[in-house]
Amino acid sequence: MNPKLLSLLALCSLPVAMAGPIAYGICQTGCNVVAGACYAAGGVTFGTVAAPAAPLLIASCNAALGTCMAACATTALLAPTP
Repeated sequence: MNPKLLSLLALCSLPVAMAGPIAYGICQTGCNVVAGACYAAGGVTFGTVAAPAAPLLIASCNAALGTCMAACATTALLAPTP
């Protein structure tokens, strides 16, 4: 049998990569940038406020960040990596 055909068949039988670690990292970075802007709008620095002492605006920033991160995990990690 033709070696090129065998190589092609072997490559076609490999599983498709369904994880997008680069896309996931980019998505998380976007979430953190938006969270940093949200914190700045509240007059505090991102990552410096303890949860019990957080004002309502900062608590809502944290909730939005969590939602954004969850969306990253459910979409970007399932995207095929080229």
